[in-house]
Amino acid sequence: MIMPNLFGNAHATENPHTGTRSIGAPLVLGQRASLLVSAGVVAHTLWTSAAPAMAYRLYAEEWHLSHTVTTGIFAIYPTVVVMVLIGFGDISDHIGRRATMLVGLSASLAGSLLFAIAPSVLWLFAARALMGVGVGLTTGPSTAAVVEFGTGGPSKRAALITTVAQAAGFAAALLVGGALTQYAPWPTRLSFWVLAALLTLLFAATWFLPRHTGGDAGGRWRPRMPSVPRHARKAFALASVAMMTAYTHGVLVLSLGGQVAHDLVGSPNAFVNGAVLSLFAIVSGAVGIVAKSFRTSVAMVLGALASAIGMGLLALSVGLHDLTIFLLATSIAGAGYSLLFLSAIEVINAAAPTHQRGGILSALYLLAYLSMGTVALVLGVVATARGLRLAVELGAGVIAVLSLATLVLAILVRGPVPRSLSLGCCAASTP
Repeated sequence: MIMPNLFGNAHATENPHTGTRSIGAPLVLGQRASLLVSAGVVAHTLWTSAAPAMAYRLYAEEWHLSHTVTTGIFAIYPTVVVMVLIGFGDISDHIGRRATMLVGLSASLAGSLLFAIAPSVLWLFAARALMGVGVGLTTGPSTAAVVEFGTGGPSKRAALITTVAQAAGFAAALLVGGALTQYAPWPTRLSFWVLAALLTLLFAATWFLPRHTGGDAGGRWRPRMPSVPRHARKAFALASVAMMTAYTHGVLVLSLGGQVAHDLVGSPNAFVNGAVLSLFAIVSGAVGIVAKSFRTSVAMVLGALASAIGMGLLALSVGLHDLTIFLLATSIAGAGYSLLFLSAIEVINAAAPTHQRGGILSALYLLAYLSMGTVALVLGVVATARGLRLAVELGAGVIAVLSLATLVLAILVRGPVPRSLSLGCCAASTP
């Protein structure tokens, strides 16, 4: 099939089997392959986020760490992500998605290697900080690249791909990490060597993405806060509350979830506990696929309700020490996360101009990670001082309040998104 050349050569062709373009020069991936690679970078953000989840308890036992320290290791990650998004949130709109993702993947790879060789807890903080740099640089650009390489522009398809990619990365981190932690040698190290190998392959694939993607904002780039244009602010307000609600789930699942699952299941088997937690991600991905036909407003309302119900059941499961209720809570919360994330991305994809999409998405993720980091630090202190049960109940209450705020906004806001997406009446459509 004859394709327009990314570099101005009209004779570039795409191989329909490999999805690559040949122009008699360096290899450049075609649209389909570029979409898959971009989705892989999206998946890496959740895999990297969840990678240490099953190892926190082992670190605590090996180095005699308190809940405050282990949640601190978790919290340094979203804290650094926020710092990177504040200073570099729109950089991909200036230098391109590919270049930004390559730098971010390099930082994530360095963090994985530090985890793999860490001799003390201070190395874990440094490794987690590097992972925060990597995810901060790649989260917005990879989501924007999925939109731009997807057919039909900003649409439900791009939001669905992003949702499923995140779920896949999340589930893989918990299942692979749990299996390697339990059954393989070097339980606190091997999973990070595997992640480092995968990131190396992903870096190599990203190298061959088209070089022009993004970088259309114009003007000289300088470090600055991601900004949202006036016409998109109404949509951004709605999407940001939904995204904050969704991402704050990660505190309970990733930071404290391993210990909660261990206590409820009553098993020291890391794979079993990882499988229990992975139910959140598996349900999230499945619901994302089913919900592709939902109107945006319906998805957001259902997501808020599911999230609030899931948090109520989670608090109940910890109070009653009941595994069945915990599994139900995890499943419903996973559904809520998926619907909230999917609808938030749809709203922003429809409202964001192409030349500002990276910055706007980074601003959205900035608030999500800020919420996650703040809640993680608070719950860590509470868990150490007053016990794990109270910390889980408090976290569940915070997420329930955010869910209700999302529900109210989704009902009250009418038509906040330009270009054919009205939350009050219709589904997302191609502009």
